[in-house]
Amino acid sequence: MSNVSNTLRIRESLENAIVDGRYVPGTKLDPIQLAEEFGCSRTPIREALQQLEASGLVRIHAKRGTFVSEWNGEELAARFEGMAELESTCARLAARRITNEELAELVSLHERCRRMAEDERYDDYYAENSAFHACIYTATHNSFLAQEALRLHAMLQPYRRIQLRVRNRMKRSYNEHEAVVCAIRNGDDSAASEAMRAHVLIQGDRFHDLVAALRTEPSVQQAIE
Repeated sequence: MSNVSNTLRIRESLENAIVDGRYVPGTKLDPIQLAEEFGCSRTPIREALQQLEASGLVRIHAKRGTFVSEWNGEELAARFEGMAELESTCARLAARRITNEELAELVSLHERCRRMAEDERYDDYYAENSAFHACIYTATHNSFLAQEALRLHAMLQPYRRIQLRVRNRMKRSYNEHEAVVCAIRNGDDSAASEAMRAHVLIQGDRFHDLVAALRTEPSVQQAIE
């Protein structure tokens, strides 16, 4: 296997592990241990970690090591604010441009989210939730915007996943999806934009709920200082 393809394989595997919550914010990634795990030299590990740093998923600190990205309150709020504006634009364009087939897929994903929320299946709900948002990105028919939304979504996924464990958050999330779906179905781009912005933007009590969830997550150490 070429060094390039090996690096890509490792980067994608580590990216999935971070997004899936196997490596939570603040986790230290040991290159020697990773090299043993992947059965390779440290070179492709180092290259993969550098690529993940460029994407924002990890931070490399000289003399301290490499850590899954974690942010203080101000940094986290700023990223959610940016995500809210980006996804708001995606929802607005989707309301104008979505095809019948894409709308059918969005409704189907929304229904699957409902079942997961009712059964309180957090991980399954989050998987369907991610697909729901990705469907809206696709429906913009703007590949650049969709790619940027996916990139930032991946960066924030560990935090969005943890947030779902806040009491009643999953059901509220589903209800917020309902407002987005109705607006897109009706072709109301303004309503879709506002509903999505409100859904993603974390402020006030919701932000404090997330901070509390991070502090009580057993594997997260000082994710918010």
